[in-house]
Amino acid sequence: MAWGFKNKNLERAEMSFIDHLDVLRKHLFKSVIGILVGAIVAAIFERFIMKKVLLGPTNDSFPTYGMICKFGRSLNLGDALCMEGIKLNMQSTQVTGQFSMWFTVILVSGLVIAFPYVFYQFWKFIKPALNTKEVQSTRGVIFWVSFLFFLGASFGYFIVAPYAINFFFNFQLDEMIENRWTINSYVDMMLPMILGSGLAYQLPLVMYFLAKIGVVTASYLVKMRKYAIVIIFIVAAIITPGPDIVSQLAVAVPLLILYFISIFLVRKVDKQRAEKDASEWS
Repeated sequence: MAWGFKNKNLERAEMSFIDHLDVLRKHLFKSVIGILVGAIVAAIFERFIMKKVLLGPTNDSFPTYGMICKFGRSLNLGDALCMEGIKLNMQSTQVTGQFSMWFTVILVSGLVIAFPYVFYQFWKFIKPALNTKEVQSTRGVIFWVSFLFFLGASFGYFIVAPYAINFFFNFQLDEMIENRWTINSYVDMMLPMILGSGLAYQLPLVMYFLAKIGVVTASYLVKMRKYAIVIIFIVAAIITPGPDIVSQLAVAVPLLILYFISIFLVRKVDKQRAEKDASEWS
């Protein structure tokens, strides 16, 4: 098995640039097919996705509102943390506005559904370029990448989105200015927020595998934590739309926790490497 793996690595190393592009094209084609299959599934349940999922945070029945309200009352804060859905009928100001948003939502939903398969195709492309030690260090990567992506996307949907929606709905420069949202602007706010949160949650896994192949150490991450905090707040500002400090903090604080979890995981890798080196010298 090991000899076969080495042969595969040798064959990949000897491949020309055009051959690499051909292999990449095949994996991209399979990824597109996976996304299209996911989009078909999303299209079948498009009524549920549009009304219950996409527009879910605009309704009073959205589960986050009740949970946050109960949490605030349990801390004797009264209704300080309570929020509710928005009373707003959205509009479309373009001839193809609703159709283009339907197509966008279905396609992105297909990507979310097919995300594990898409990453699997990406992993199959880069795996032959890794040596045996690197492959062993990345076992379970497909599961953990997918798990963290869905966890982050859920956080963006259930936590960040309700805060952002309520903030922008209730924010007024003057009482004479009425908020009238278009479906385009609403979707353009929701999708980057959810997908951005899903990608941001890959941080611990990325750091763990970088530590496994010797690229980063715990001492380095501790040394760079001040810069990391600044970068995390910049990322939070990008993920969350507008100057909403509440939703930015709601994104930044979990990312900070994820960074310190990364330090903990990398420290464990450093300890294992040190123990291995000590046993080899003894």
